[in-house]
Amino acid sequence: MIYAITIYGETGVFEALPKDRQDEVMLGHGALQAALKDRGEFVSMKLMPPTSAVMVEPATADGLAPLITDGPFSETKENFLGFYAADFKDLDEALEYAKMISSPVARLEVRPVAWAGGAISSE
Repeated sequence: MIYAITIYGETGVFEALPKDRQDEVMLGHGALQAALKDRGEFVSMKLMPPTSAVMVEPATADGLAPLITDGPFSETKENFLGFYAADFKDLDEALEYAKMISSPVARLEVRPVAWAGGAISSE
């Protein structure tokens, strides 16, 4: 089953860490990416800051176009920062891999996902 390891945190917290702590956090990501690559295919995405986002709000009436605004305008300090997705035999295995990137600067969520189609490549 495919599981997503989603990463949440407060914008700017990682960047405010001393360089040695940033390097320590990134070592975990490097280790996770290497371990996932050894197992097969996986996906990893880092979202750019929320200030770069644009929102598409539904049309308010028939015949009107959706409203496009700067955003998001979240009510929380915590943001969706990125994710990994890979095929794991079960939740326990996915959690073992998620532990590789556990750190005090982000909260992780692990959950199964259903494939909705499409493909993307960085090549």
